[in-house]
Parts: sequence; C-alpha cells; structure tokens
Amino acid sequence: MASLISETSQKIFTSETLRAAAKQSERCLVVPVRLRRAIKKYLREQEDPYMRRKVLRLSQSFSDIKDVNLQLVAETSKELVADPLKSMEQSQRWKIKSAYGDIGLTYRDDETVAYVASRMPAVYSACYRVLSEVRRRLPGFSPTKVLDFGAGTGSAFWAMREVWPKSVEKLNIVEPSQSMQRAGRSLVQDLKNLPLIHGYTSLQALTKEVQKSERQHDLVIASYVLGEIPSLKDRITIVRQLWNLTQDVLVLVEPGTPHGSNIISQMRSHILWMEKRKFRKAKVNKEDSKGLIDLRSGAFIVAPCPHDGRCPLEKSSKYCHFVQRLQRTTSQRAYKRSKGDPLRGFEDEKFSFIAFRRGQRPRDPWPLDGMKFETLKEQRAKRNPEDFEIDYEDLVDAEETSDMIPYEEVDPSAYDSDVMETDNIIDNDEDQEETVNANLGGGWGRIVFPPVRRGRQVHMNICRSTNPDASEGSFDHEVITQTKNPTLHLQARKSFWGDLWPSGRNVTTAAS
Repeated sequence: MASLISETSQKIFTSETLRAAAKQSERCLVVPVRLRRAIKKYLREQEDPYMRRKVLRLSQSFSDIKDVNLQLVAETSKELVADPLKSMEQSQRWKIKSAYGDIGLTYRDDETVAYVASRMPAVYSACYRVLSEVRRRLPGFSPTKVLDFGAGTGSAFWAMREVWPKSVEKLNIVEPSQSMQRAGRSLVQDLKNLPLIHGYTSLQALTKEVQKSERQHDLVIASYVLGEIPSLKDRITIVRQLWNLTQDVLVLVEPGTPHGSNIISQMRSHILWMEKRKFRKAKVNKEDSKGLIDLRSGAFIVAPCPHDGRCPLEKSSKYCHFVQRLQRTTSQRAYKRSKGDPLRGFEDEKFSFIAFRRGQRPRDPWPLDGMKFETLKEQRAKRNPEDFEIDYEDLVDAEETSDMIPYEEVDPSAYDSDVMETDNIIDNDEDQEETVNANLGGGWGRIVFPPVRRGRQVHMNICRSTNPDASEGSFDHEVITQTKNPTLHLQARKSFWGDLWPSGRNVTTAAS
C-alpha cells in the first residue's frame, strides 16, 4: 500500500479525506422544496394563459443579447483591463454611461414572470454550487451582512439561505427593475426568520442612503448581471464599486459562454492588478508598517483559480467554465419547449465564476508535499496469496463502478415538487465541521473540463500553481496511470469536472 500521507500532513489527510477535500462538484441538484412551492404559488397567482409564449420570447431575448455582445466594439479592452487610469476621460471614468436595459433587454412584468418560470431554478443552482464551494474553502467564513447586486428575483438569496441558513442578518439588494423586486418579495413572503432586507435601484442610491460606516459588506455577490451591461468600461467601474463595498469576499457569476467567461477573466485581471498596484504603492510609502499593510491590503482568488497569476487560458481557444445539473421543476417542464424530442427531466446550467477575498493568500503546505507512493507492481509484490480472492472481488466492484456518470437522470413522472422533500432546513455548519477542507495554498489545482477515462489511464486538464506563493500558474494536460500510481489513479477515476486536484513539490514513488 502506498505511503499515503507525509509526516507534516499525517494528521490532516488520509486517502479518503484527500478525495473528500478535493470534491467540489455537485451531483444532480434538486431545487429546494421551499423554492419550488414559492415559484408554483407565484405563477398560480399570475394566472397567465400565454406563459409558454412569454418564456419563448424571453429565451429569444437572451439569444439576441449574445448576438449584441459579439458585435460590441472592444478596441480598448486590453488597455482598460491592464490600466484603466490611462483613459483619456480621466474625470468621467467613475460615471456610468450604460445600464442593463441598454443592451436590449428590460425586465417588465411579462419578462419577470417568464424568468421565474424558466430561468430562476437554473440560476439558483449555479449560485448554490458557487457559494457551497466558498463555504467549503472558507470554513470560518459566515457572512452576516450581504450585498446582492443585480438581485433579480432573489436566486442568490435563496442559495445563501441554503448554504448559510442562520448567518445572514442584513441583506441589501440592488435591482433596477421594480417588477423583479416585486416578484422577489412575493417569493419570500412565506419564509420564516428572514434577514432585514433593503432594496435599491442602483449603487448610487445605496451609497446616498447608507452612511459610509455602514457600507461595508461581508459578502458581495453579482450573478448573471455584468453581461447585461454593454460597456466594458462601465463593467469595470461597477466591479470596482462593488469591491469598495466588500469587506471580505466578492463573488461574480456569469453564464458559461465564451462571452461570460471573458467578462470574468477581465474582472479577474483588473481586481488583481488594482490590488497589486495599491500594495506596491503602500509598501513604498509606508515601509515602517509593512506588517499592517500585509493584513489590510491585497486580494487573492478563493475559487476557481488556484493561483493569482495571469490566466493561462487567456490567449487560447478554450474558456474556463463549469456545469451544474439540476432536476427541472414542474414549472420548467410545463412551460419550456424542446426541439422535437421529449423534454428531459434535467438540464445542465453552464456558468463561469470567480470569488475574491481581501488580504494575502495563506502560505499553506501543499497536500502531497513529501508523500511517497508505491507503484502497482510494488503493491502486488507485498500481497499475501490468501488476499488474491479479496482483491479480485474489489477489482470487479471497481470495474462495475468505473463507468459511472456524475449525474443520473430521474424519471420526470416520479418528481413531485410538493411531496418529495420535507421542509426541514439542514444546518450545513454542522456538516462542514466533520469534513476536511482543502486549504487556500497553491497546492490544489482545478480540473477544467471533464476527465477522460481510457482503460487504466485518466486524462485530465488541470489549472495549477507553478510556485509556492501561487503568483503564477499553468494549464496542463496530465495523464494518471494505474501502473505508476494506483492511489492517485483511483482519485482521478472518482474526480469530475470542477473538482480540485492535489499537488506536491516532493512527490516520489517507492522505486525512486
């Protein structure tokens, strides 16, 4: 058997907890019964006989937005991301010139009810997947004051309520559509123990009405909203304003399209550049208080990037995105249309995201530092003859599960949004104490795109850090073989798109 744990990390990881810490992907997600009932009740109150037509029209509007985004002029994009202070309009750079509706989509009553029926469950699933990872990567983080920018009908709030059920005490939402705000209030009216909620139509309205000492938020989230702002310059301005309102964690989520991924990449580059520039200036001006500067300034990426360097996919034909499968709700199955084939009982929501945290990235040890692995030949040489039958049975079990898929399709007829689940809220805080979490050091890479299993080999695309301080990264194609490393081979076979991948700087095999 391989020597699974190094001496420095012996108390932290075993082969099982290593897999548990790396696990970030979610299986087929079931929308909570409370949200399904709220959507069902809201749609019943609307009594709209033309719902299918409105859902189809909303879907067409989203397609039109994609076309508009492809036609936007981006000649100065690189300059703005690299250094927005070079802009000729110095006095105008903090003024917003475009808003959501300028790209061709405004949410009136018709669009809002269609959005609740068709899109809200999918957006909820993406937000839940992202916030769940933030909770796992930051086990001590429990936000009490939250800002939801572009809140829409409250998808991100419903996700927060599932991830941190007893944490949020105050919620500020920014949503220019009054129709969306009304729908959001209607959906939560039957919930108990709601936080104090304040609604604003813009960030400017929030800063005018809220005192400066009260503007900081533990968590700021902007989901599926930056892509509806046509100007890159205005997106950067808004993200800078959101960052200024962030005390701890900022989360950005966009659709998993080339355009959505590009927006996330641009905002990633800008925030990191801005904080590095600020840190360098502070270091020059205040050399005597270096320790204080380290604590108060800077930013690093919690997820999905394992490093804070330049994105290795930036100039490639690939784009960073992930997927979350969810069971369709009764409203989605009732109002969505399929192209000829029967509508499936699930759908895959693709998304791109990034989560920043203020401060300096911790210098945590890499999970595989100093670990020593045995090859398959060495493991077999140590077996006793009487163990062969047991090993054969284990091999058969492994082969039966080797072709398992990350999601299972559920029969839509067996899915009832009102009776499948109880109303009990699970306290996730209790569960997270029982698991081992992946640290924030550079030793945990990210599996991007689905791993490919070929016989006794697993092919994976991994984004990883290339140095101890996680200041640079690379995108590598890695092949894990059962012959050379059966322990990591088993880990690879059980890994899915979006999971973490452990690394080490002094990893050896027993033969070496």
